[in-house]
This record gives sequence, C-alpha cells and structure tokens, in this order.
Amino acid sequence: MSERWSPSTWRQKPVQQMPIYPDAVALAAVEDQLAGFPPLVFAGEARKLKRALAKVAAGEAFLLQGGDCAESFAEHSADNIRDFFRLFLQMAVVLTFAGASPVVKVGRVAGQFAKPRSSPLEEVDGVELPSYRGDIVNDIAFETQSRMPDPRRQLMAYRQSAATLNLLRAFAGGGYANLDNAHRWMLGFVKDSPQSGRYQELAGRITEALDFMRAIGIDPETHPEMRSTDLYTSHEALLLGYEQAFTRVDSTTGDWYATSGHMLWIGDRTRQLDHGHVEFFRGINNPIGLKCGPSLKPDELLRLIDVLNPANEAGRLTLICRFGADKVADNLPGLVRAVQREGRQVVWSCDPMHGNTVKAGNYKTRPFDLILGEVKQFFAVHQAEGTYAGGIHLEMTGKNVTECTGGARAISDADLSDRYHTYCDPRLNAEQALELAFMVAELLKQERAGKLREARAEAAE
Repeated sequence: MSERWSPSTWRQKPVQQMPIYPDAVALAAVEDQLAGFPPLVFAGEARKLKRALAKVAAGEAFLLQGGDCAESFAEHSADNIRDFFRLFLQMAVVLTFAGASPVVKVGRVAGQFAKPRSSPLEEVDGVELPSYRGDIVNDIAFETQSRMPDPRRQLMAYRQSAATLNLLRAFAGGGYANLDNAHRWMLGFVKDSPQSGRYQELAGRITEALDFMRAIGIDPETHPEMRSTDLYTSHEALLLGYEQAFTRVDSTTGDWYATSGHMLWIGDRTRQLDHGHVEFFRGINNPIGLKCGPSLKPDELLRLIDVLNPANEAGRLTLICRFGADKVADNLPGLVRAVQREGRQVVWSCDPMHGNTVKAGNYKTRPFDLILGEVKQFFAVHQAEGTYAGGIHLEMTGKNVTECTGGARAISDADLSDRYHTYCDPRLNAEQALELAFMVAELLKQERAGKLREARAEAAE
C-alpha cells in the first residue's frame, strides 16, 4: 500500500458491490460532467469535523450519526428534511445533557443513495432482474428497464444532495436550531409517550437548566451558539467513480478531500484490504468510517487501520461496529483489546441496526429490544475494557413509519404493513429514535458517574 496514490488508483484494484453499467461511454461522460460541478462540502468543514471527532476519541464528546437507510428521489421534500433535522436536534439535546459533553451530529443525509446488496440479482415470480442498489444506480420498480444501472441518476443524486444541504444549512444557522425550540419539541414527545414518566425527570432537569441560564442572561438572543448548530453529512462511498469526480485538492493545504460529504465510510462488504474501496479511502483526508461486522478478525482490523490511518491521527477513523445483539460479546472485546494494545486512536461507535434484521412475513424488520440490547452490550464491553463507547449509528426517520417492531408503542408484526415506506432496510420511527436516545442517555449518565467515582478514588489516594 506504499505505492503512489491518486483519486483514480482504485481503478487498478478489484471492487465489490459496484454496478455494471451497460454503456461505459455514457458513464464516463457523466463522471466527467460531475468532475466540473461545484463541491457539495468543503475541506475546511471536513477538518472541523475531524477535530470534533478527535474529542470523541479522547472521551470528551459523543457521536450521534443517523438518517435514512437510503435516500430516495420520490421522498425528497422540505417536510421530510425538516422532520429529520428536528428529531436529530431533540436526540442531541437529550444526549448532551445526560453526557455533560458535546454531541457531534453527523447525518446519513445529502448523499446516502447507494446500497450494497447480498445478491446481484433479485427474483420475483420466476423473473430475475438486477437488484435495486439505490436511486443513484437504478429504480426500485421491478421492471427490466428500471433495474438497468443508469449513470444519469448520479446527476439527479448530486442535485438532490445540493438542495438538501442548502436547506440543512439554513436550518442549522437560521434560528430553527434554537435550543429552546428543540427542548419544546422534546417536551411534546415526553408528554405523549406511553413511557412519559420514565423520561419526565430528565426533561424536567433540562427545563430547569434552561430557566436558570435565562435568569442569568444566557439566552439565544445574546448567545448565538444557543440558536445554531453544526450538522455534518456522511454516506457509504460505494460508487467510486462518483466519489472520484468529487475528490479535489484543497487549495490551502494541497491535500486531497472527497467533497461529496464530510465523512465517508467503507461498508462491511467492501473492506477487503487489497480492493478498490480501501485504496480510494487511504488517500482522502476526510474523517472516515469503517464498518466492523462479525467476520472481521483483530489482526485484519489492525492491518486496515495501518492502511487507513498510518499516522494514528485522532478523529481520522471511526470504527462502526455492527454485530447483532447475539454476537457482540463474542466479537467486540477482541477488537477492542487489539486496538488498545497497539495504541491506535479511533472512535468506537455502535450500529445496532444492521446485525438485527429479521423477517416477519413478507417484511424485513428490526426488533427494538434487540437494537437496545446491542447498544447496552456495546457500552458494557467498553466499560469492562476501560475504553470509551463513543457513539451510535442509526437508520432512522423523522416520520411515523411502522418498520421496526417494539418500542413504547409496541409496534407488532401485524402493524408493519400500516406505514412501511422504506426503499431498503427498516428504520426507527421518530418516537423509537427519541426513545432510544433517552435510553442511551441513561447509559451515558452511568458512564459519567463511573468516571467521577474513579477520579475521586484517585484523588483520595
């Protein structure tokens, strides 16, 4: 991996999960066109996120990453973006107060279009067609023409990403992110939740804290940090031709940055050490993520870290663990010990969604109890190993869908057909996502209390 890197050297390597386009000339033309488009994000923003993630790696902040399984062209609307942003803010307020530390907010948004699939083909009633790989590649309609990979869809994905980013930036800096607003929205959830009593105590303490701050003159009018926030974007970088087109040299540093999103990650199916995705990622200077599934062994993880973060830079690499509730205890401790032993600086984040997918009739779903169980085990392993459980990574929506079972409303298998809208994998709805945030808040409080006890014990000695 010591050979010279450029944004195109990935083309010399084998690749997984990349669609085969029937018209290579049309694909090249689209990639050339994209290469002339303005960047979606800027290198300075990516560096700011990396600094924030360095604080997470040091145990001084917490990472909240989440959003759609796969963004779609059909569901792109101002209301959907607003609802996602509002929910994300509510979750961040709960986690910030409980953890008494900043929350780094990274959305799976404005670029999360491509999806890996377990099979390249899908069969319905004896008819076999290419699998749906996300709106950036083909259409979900089960028709021959719709399922053919079409490079022009990359242009549509770019334009939707730009429009989404434009609205998110307006929300984040234009007053909609006001802390009072986020807390008021959250109080509405607490009042209507079947478990309102469980959450009322924390919500009440936040209210008291805000009232105290206002009483001493700290309010959104005089302190702009209370009415604005930083929200970063992220996606799985599957389409390397698209990513190459947006990989630009930063004029201030001379370094290469992927400008399609602030943070990109490598999926569990594309992390082969000698393949194209790892080759591409090793050369960009963005903060990056690596999905870690049950098949990943400690020695393989260390080799990947050597390639992806050779300088051991804090904030550069986030390890997104996705095992399944029944596999955490067998897989996570060995990875944590290996990374600790070698002194590697990483952010440890828990993806409790992808390992807990089950079938319920004709629907894929994810039981809320399994999702929560994986998060609890993730925290328990890090507590036992003396390391920091630094974040969560969720597939979620601000809409009232019925895709994951369980939660306070006790969505059942029979309820799935009511509002099952996902294009790919099941997402937590708004209530379930905020409910999970309250439960993670309890884990953060316990972690903070443990650190205080340790500090007092050391001081007593």
